[in-house]
Amino acid sequence: MRMSGRTSLFLLAFGVWSWIIWVSFARNLWESDRAWAPDGSPTAYFVVHAVLTVVSFVLGTIIGVIGWRGWRARNQTKE
Repeated sequence: MRMSGRTSLFLLAFGVWSWIIWVSFARNLWESDRAWAPDGSPTAYFVVHAVLTVVSFVLGTIIGVIGWRGWRARNQTKE
């Protein structure tokens, strides 16, 4: 399958953007008062959002890698 340079750059930018956003979210989640019970254990709020964060990291990475591979393949065919 071939993809355009624009599509490759979009996917790559999406992957990078996803990491920037979710790292910030994870930091804020960790520091949130709602994330931890008084005894120090994680709350359901923390667990649900931690799973969401991990899934988003994985999907952002996969999408970014697809974009990177598409960009590299596009540049290799020009030579």
